[in-house]
Amino acid sequence: MRGEIKAFGLIIGLSFFISAAVLWVLGIPGFIPKFYALAMSDSINPCTFVIYTMLLIAVSVREVSRKRLYVIGSAFILAVYVSYYLLGVGLLFLGQYIPLWAAGVFAVAFGAYTIATGLLERSRIGDKGKIRRRIFSSDATFLGSFTLGMVVSTTLLPCSAGSYLVYTTIIARGSRALAFLLLALYNVIFVLPLVIILLAMGGVSESKRFSQAMVRHSAGLSVIAGILLIAIGIWVLFAQNTLA
Repeated sequence: MRGEIKAFGLIIGLSFFISAAVLWVLGIPGFIPKFYALAMSDSINPCTFVIYTMLLIAVSVREVSRKRLYVIGSAFILAVYVSYYLLGVGLLFLGQYIPLWAAGVFAVAFGAYTIATGLLERSRIGDKGKIRRRIFSSDATFLGSFTLGMVVSTTLLPCSAGSYLVYTTIIARGSRALAFLLLALYNVIFVLPLVIILLAMGGVSESKRFSQAMVRHSAGLSVIAGILLIAIGIWVLFAQNTLA
């Protein structure tokens, strides 16, 4: 339990340090709290841990070595990153046509939805059985895990659409180059928990145990993510004139 708390603290701390450092260098330190709230509401979303737990269970059944675990895990994380970045590029073009007040209302509504599904223990992942079968039937190789990550990333959309849409709507108001850079940073924070689980846990059993612990606390994580999203939505509604 102590190791799980330490790893979770590492996720929170490292996410903030990376966010603050990059945004400070870019000359927008005032955006740090908003960025951090949005990125963390996405990265601690239990849906990602559910999918990753399925993968780790499938890997543990095959009794792969630690080296192979790193290869499979890295391929899966890279695929999720690439998929979400490409999705974000599409949302950037969509976001420039979405009024900021609409993004704020959507954030509040999606935050409330996230809290409700968490408290009621309702899954926001579509067709878990199909996903589980796909994971357990995939090859334990870099290409197999990468392909799997690309495919299952689409199942996370009902979980993360709220934070991501609001974020891309905000950054779409700035320059295109800065928007692409901020999109890359956001996705680093999004996959960071999976990277820490992979590197810090030491092996398949430890990684699986921590990921399963996150799933067991999915209700609490959903409530936290929902509160962060509602807070951002309220901020957008009151500060939309300064963001436009």
